[in-house]
Amino acid sequence: MSFFIEAGIRVVFAFVFLMVTVLLLVWVERKFISDLQNRIGPDRAGPFGILQTLADGVKSFFKEGIIPARADVVLFIGAPVLAMLTALLTFLVIPIGAPIEINGVSYSLAAMDLNIGLLYVLAMSSIGVYAITLAGWASGSKYPLIGSVRASAQMISYEAAMGLALIPVVMFTGSLSLVAIVEAQQGTFGGVIPAWNIVLLPSFVIFLIAGFAETNRPPFDLAEAEQEIVGGYHTEYSGMKFALFFLAEYINVFNIAAITTVLFLGGWSGPVFGPTVLQWFLPVFWFLAKTWLIILFFVWVRASLPRMRYDHLMAFGWKKLIPVSLVWIILVAVALGFREFGAPWA
Repeated sequence: MSFFIEAGIRVVFAFVFLMVTVLLLVWVERKFISDLQNRIGPDRAGPFGILQTLADGVKSFFKEGIIPARADVVLFIGAPVLAMLTALLTFLVIPIGAPIEINGVSYSLAAMDLNIGLLYVLAMSSIGVYAITLAGWASGSKYPLIGSVRASAQMISYEAAMGLALIPVVMFTGSLSLVAIVEAQQGTFGGVIPAWNIVLLPSFVIFLIAGFAETNRPPFDLAEAEQEIVGGYHTEYSGMKFALFFLAEYINVFNIAAITTVLFLGGWSGPVFGPTVLQWFLPVFWFLAKTWLIILFFVWVRASLPRMRYDHLMAFGWKKLIPVSLVWIILVAVALGFREFGAPWA
């Protein structure tokens, strides 16, 4: 019974943490972009407009949810639920801090510490494609259908590049567990440089670019190109059903930033000192600081770059990222072979 109680507490904490994070993330994005564009941004609801996202959420909750006459009702309602569910499930395997030891028992700061956590993340990402596809098809309208087809093609294409970018990380660390990958990055090279997987720079860059495409963020937001397809796969959605898509997108932004931190930036690693409580808190602080820096980079790119043309988007994924990923895997394999076995002619 204690196992189920602990699991329930972890899930509830993860849900509350994500909801608060999304509320803050949307506000930060709007404020940061307004600063970049010399505007004020939200400033009415709460101090500095910090409650604006909450006000928008309350409005969406009470707004009428309209279902088109030609829609497939079950799939139309199920699509945003599936999008939200996959986003929440992805977060459950992300360790947000170092394991905590209490009374001789070690507790992981991930809701689930799976030994195949990396494969689990890719699986949830793949299932998330179905939510967008079903939303477009079930709407009974051509513009959502075009948006969903675009989105599914885009996500499948860049998922291939993302998966290939992760192979050198697995080869370098020897594990698929996200906790083990962070632990493999502890320490330093020569006592000076942190032993982070950022040394696998091509993998880092490819994964980050694929992350923009996976989350439909600018300049890869072709699934929602309002100039061409009105609003994309969620054109017919309103009220809380639209809010679920909105929340899922921002949760996925946080997930991608957090996974990037785990895989390439050492996760929770950083200076730890002081009493026990501070030693519990500091790893979480370092993890969140790195994650928010990546999120701010996402926002900066949104404010800076125009939307790509769709044929350029697909050509970049298939003709640039995937070939570079394959070449990089070969180079890493050769380098690891030399490190493990030495030169064949020696």
